[in-house]
Amino acid sequence: MLVEFLSGQASAGEFVAWIIGAAIAITVHEYAHARSALAAGDMTPVAQGRVTLNPLAHYDPVGSTLLIVAGFGWAKPVPVNPANFRHPRRDSLWVSLWGPLSNVILAAALAIPYRFVDLGAYTKAVAFIILINLVLAVFNLIPIPPLDGSHVLAALLPPQQARRMEYFFARNAQWFFIIVLGAFFMFRSAIWAVLMIPVIALFWLLTGTLPF
Repeated sequence: MLVEFLSGQASAGEFVAWIIGAAIAITVHEYAHARSALAAGDMTPVAQGRVTLNPLAHYDPVGSTLLIVAGFGWAKPVPVNPANFRHPRRDSLWVSLWGPLSNVILAAALAIPYRFVDLGAYTKAVAFIILINLVLAVFNLIPIPPLDGSHVLAALLPPQQARRMEYFFARNAQWFFIIVLGAFFMFRSAIWAVLMIPVIALFWLLTGTLPF
């Protein structure tokens, strides 16, 4: 996003709204993963200081900086140990889902004042934060590692197939990461066009308006 701001494609207000919105969305997302893992019996997020709404605890030096500069990046992943879960398969599913779900819940909560209250000068900023949360939720549900959707898919498959898929993903994790990152920068417009279809539908459902 910094690139768009410096090139004149985004205003200072839009850049600030992006930083604030992204910080809120990512913090809530990672906190939800950490808190749900703790609720399932895993103390790993506590030991790593991740059960917090402090944005700095979830800041990744590379991914978060890239998010500010280019509008695409990642937060510091929350470390969890499924072996500590009381119900490993069920809890793994919910820990993975709670990240995207938290963003949808936050978007829905913000949609109430956006839809029924005159927010004046803050209307556009609130709409932007709603939109960012929905983008983060939808994008993370894509079943490709390291996204949450890959863990959701593994938790839904029969145990044997899930183990095979997890082994394959773990063995090729670095390649999947490179592919996802490369695809976004090479086919950014096409990916955004597809991604925005469910995002716009959710935005309209929550707010009764279109985001643009």
